[in-house]
Amino acid sequence: MNIRILGPFSAEMNGTSIVPAAGKPRQVLALLSLKAGQMVPAQTLIDELWGAEPPRSVSTTLQTYICQLRRRLDAAMGPDAPRNAKDVLATRHGGYVLQIPPAAVDVHEHERLVAVGHAAFAAGDDEKAAASYRAALNLWHDAVLADVPCGRVLKVERRRLEVARLVALERRIDADLRLGRHTELLAELAGLTLRHPLHEGLHSQAMVALYRAGRQAAALNVYRRVRGFLVDRLGVEPSPQLQRLHQAILDVDPRLTVAAGPRHTSTFDLYAA
Repeated sequence: MNIRILGPFSAEMNGTSIVPAAGKPRQVLALLSLKAGQMVPAQTLIDELWGAEPPRSVSTTLQTYICQLRRRLDAAMGPDAPRNAKDVLATRHGGYVLQIPPAAVDVHEHERLVAVGHAAFAAGDDEKAAASYRAALNLWHDAVLADVPCGRVLKVERRRLEVARLVALERRIDADLRLGRHTELLAELAGLTLRHPLHEGLHSQAMVALYRAGRQAAALNVYRRVRGFLVDRLGVEPSPQLQRLHQAILDVDPRLTVAAGPRHTSTFDLYAA
């Protein structure tokens, strides 16, 4: 089976799509796919589909959706398959489990690659870290489950994955900065700071990249812009780390010209103390 969560939802077995057209069965399959190999309680599926107002026939309706998914699985597996649909989408006490290897779902491959990146980043292997983060980020094709209606459970999962994506992106940029790729990062960071006007980490990376590219005035302008957003929208000043980075640029701090300082830190963390 091959399942894609990081963008439009797709799930194929033997080249045949098993994704139903109806919204609620799609939600069931999406949630089971996200938790591949784990039992998902029926109550969790009910919370996802109906929230606090489930229908009176909730158990029967949920079982109907499971039966629909199994029929699609049976059709995709074919009559000569060594397993049947009930082996793949199995019933467990109190819930259901999609019994497939987690590696069949792009989310789990993404998380594996990010973990490799984190370990390499902490060890100071910037080339491996950047490559692992980049491979993880390349699995994204759009917003999580872009074409699936999401209830309260999937919304939490979607937010979790979006945050993880941004963390991986920040760390990949940090690794690239430590490798001296500041010039190549300028255009990317310009777009990211526009899309995330209150994100101090991305703005700090843009400031460092611009400074290393010989554009001190532009780096200071990035600080003025993010400070303006923070003050106007939230009524707060930039964090102490960002203020210290701003001062370091004004002072032409020599630490800004080296790759990273301590190998386990990011550029932003360098000014945390």
